[in-house]
Amino acid sequence: MANVFDTAKYILEQSESGFMSTMKLQKLCYYSQAWSLVWDDAPLFDEDFQAWANGPVCPELFFKTKGKFSVNASDETRGIGDLSDNQKDTIDKVLEYYGKHDAQWLSQLTHMEDPWIKARAGVPAGAECSNIIHQGRERDAVQNLDF
Repeated sequence: MANVFDTAKYILEQSESGFMSTMKLQKLCYYSQAWSLVWDDAPLFDEDFQAWANGPVCPELFFKTKGKFSVNASDETRGIGDLSDNQKDTIDKVLEYYGKHDAQWLSQLTHMEDPWIKARAGVPAGAECSNIIHQGRERDAVQNLDF
């Protein structure tokens, strides 16, 4: 099975500018995972997302890119060999729909969706939170969107 780094590298390789903010990369990985659960009924990777103050964050990806505002494909040293053509197609569709938006827009979108809201229930705004956004909730967030 692919991991979050395979997905991140593929997303960065598809970026028109060749780089993007780490926050935007997090959100695009999150939506890629969510849509994979909806369309393919399977996750792209096993890593979890947590309900951080600025939206969903995969801690493994965060700590790999910590201290960087932006990253490019050469920053991710792991390959994309584990992604199937179907998985790449899913990510491509996510990039087509979400990729034109900036990190702040994507963050605000996640704040309006039940998975993030439910995972942060009872947590004060802006406070640290490591609650996991469960995969079923990711699926719930996007099922009603129309591609």
